Amino acid sequence: MQFSTKTLLALLPYFLQANAGASGTGTTTRYWDCCKPSCAWPGKFNLAAGSNPVQMCDIKDQPLLDSNAASGCAGGPAYQCSNESPWAVDDNLAYGYAAVNIAGGSEASWCCACYELTFTSGAVAGQKMIVQATNTGSDLSGNQFDISIPGGGVGIFNGCTNMFGAPSSGWGAQYGGIASRSSCDSFPAALKDGCYWRYDWFKGADNPSVSFKQVACPAALTAKTGCARADDSGAPAADSPAANAPAPATSSPVAVTPSYPVVSSPAAQLTTTSTPTPAASTSSSTSTPAVSPGIFLQPSPSSNITTPAPSPSPVATYSAAPEVVTVTIEGCEAQY
Repeated sequence: MQFSTKTLLALLPYFLQANAGASGTGTTTRYWDCCKPSCAWPGKFNLAAGSNPVQMCDIKDQPLLDSNAASGCAGGPAYQCSNESPWAVDDNLAYGYAAVNIAGGSEASWCCACYELTFTSGAVAGQKMIVQATNTGSDLSGNQFDISIPGGGVGIFNGCTNMFGAPSSGWGAQYGGIASRSSCDSFPAALKDGCYWRYDWFKGADNPSVSFKQVACPAALTAKTGCARADDSGAPAADSPAANAPAPATSSPVAVTPSYPVVSSPAAQLTTTSTPTPAASTSSSTSTPAVSPGIFLQPSPSSNITTPAPSPSPVATYSAAPEVVTVTIEGCEAQY
């Protein structure tokens, strides 16, 4: 079978879509349980060279280097670091972290991936937030982002009583957390800014809906977690000129890791088994939204598709004779 150049160029968008990341519509909730994030365990996904699973901290909020350390919510020494709190980049963009469940995926495809959320309801409708997936949970539905916000409710597990002396059910309600900005005043210093963020930049929004797309992780996010995926593109994650603005200083000196140049498609991931970890909590249950997970096709590195160069003329012209394109895939050659 033979295709003309015109036909092949018309098919180009479909080849490009094959490398696109996850996207669609989804829901948000909020939580902060102080437990070790599930993406802090080793062997769950393919890391970029020199990167590590999500950074975790000890009970004194200092970096803990043993990625096999058990969670503080299961009697171990590992907790979520306080600097994984959200912050405003500007009036329309914020950065943060979330427990994630992407329809059709798994931890192997979403751990340490970044997603640009565009809020579509509530007081923050139209504002954007880029989150890095640091956690997951069996109680999350497809395309749900459980945003890590101090004071957002501990949910199923509570490590905050051990780590920060929080009440036995966490700060405020177990699901949903505190009910006013003034409640943040009594929080530990390391968590206050993240707590205030909910009522300042986030305008007290209560689980707004979102549209989302997978993007390259900003360096400011990976610097805090020390985690970068092998398939992250390393390209700018958003159009905002402040997209790679430095993160604010925090009281917890978590080790930093630079960004890495990699690819954005979550198609081919390394999936391994690991020690079970506690699930992330959600502040409220939500119905499963409409799903548009995108197409996850990843051409083999050995594939080679050769197409004729476009004509330099501003008006495309084509000869009557069809042009031939040779496609070589893993040593097999065919002509079209």
